[in-house]
Amino acid sequence: MTASPRASTEAVRHQNNGLVLKVLRREGPLAHTDLSAATGLSSATVSAITSHLEKNGLLERREVANAGQRGRPRALFARRRDAAHVIAARISSHAVQYSLADYRGTMIDRFEEAREQGTESPKRFLDGFRAALERLIQRSRLPASSISTISISSKGLVDREGAKLLWSPVFGYQELDFETALSDFSGSRIHLFNESLLVTHALALRLEKNRGAPLASLATLSLGHSIGLGIAYRDQHGDLEIRAPNFGHMLHASDGKLCRCGAIGCIEASAGFYGILRMAFEVPPDTIPAKFVPLAEMEKIASRARQGHRASEYAFRQAGLALGQGLSRMLSLAEETMPIAITGPGTRFMDLLTRGLDEGLGQSQHVRVRGAPEILIITEEETLVFEGHVDRALTEIDQDLGG
Repeated sequence: MTASPRASTEAVRHQNNGLVLKVLRREGPLAHTDLSAATGLSSATVSAITSHLEKNGLLERREVANAGQRGRPRALFARRRDAAHVIAARISSHAVQYSLADYRGTMIDRFEEAREQGTESPKRFLDGFRAALERLIQRSRLPASSISTISISSKGLVDREGAKLLWSPVFGYQELDFETALSDFSGSRIHLFNESLLVTHALALRLEKNRGAPLASLATLSLGHSIGLGIAYRDQHGDLEIRAPNFGHMLHASDGKLCRCGAIGCIEASAGFYGILRMAFEVPPDTIPAKFVPLAEMEKIASRARQGHRASEYAFRQAGLALGQGLSRMLSLAEETMPIAITGPGTRFMDLLTRGLDEGLGQSQHVRVRGAPEILIITEEETLVFEGHVDRALTEIDQDLGG
């Protein structure tokens, strides 16, 4: 069935509105001519769009004098800060971080709460989570109705169809259903993401902007208490598609190492902080993994390794080997050599991990034939998680409000 001309025109208008909002979100305030150049839209189309969006309260206009020139001041268009708000909640093994951002993507409030170690039930956690969201809104003095989206992230296995955490490092297989727990919360959309997906999303956008060219593909590897992976690639339409496969719990070796997921031989059982700690202290590989290893404890093990302690050195080398072999399998399946960005608190131990990582990658026929991937070390994982939350949420809000 062929779409009517009116429907086609509406679709194009909606798409152009979204394009203008997207450019202003990523570039900041722009003049009319700059908007036209950045979007590729005609001057007349940009004028019609900015008038429409300004009338609907999504844009604001500010006049600025032309530096050193006479004549009328230039009008700069910007997203109106109070048009919508987003809450981004990052759940980690030891804490939950709550952030509030405005329609320009600027963070306007943040606080963090420590997790109860070993005593939380899913219900207790969700009750506390909801109370923290309410407190964040009260602190901002915003009406609850101004929160368009609550975007949540965690390590673990996420239900892609809803907002359910199916498995997590702390709660194991006890499901956390955020969609139900927050179903009556101020009418906001509720989204749940694997954290590595958000990191990959934000880093791909950042690299494209810095390099001034589209990114063909990218993998991000998160090192810490958990091991996460995100992959970005171009789909058949040229859009950047992002996935977060369950890399840390990919079966790696029949070595008897017990993983937090209950399986034996996962990559994370060798490369997660608890796996490194277990091997450095030469405890049995089937010892129940610690739910959380303080970074200070990892620093002590790393210091011993740098001083020549053989068991500690070996623990980091085996962790790197598990990561390298896992990445080599990923590259073979992808059939291309993509840059790999390494993030997370584990990046501070790269001097100890690199030997094993290179060895693991070098065992792959794909790497031997096509060459080693470019390795980027990115130390600002927390910032990338926030940027990924906000960009995905505001993109969805733009599509709804910009029609």
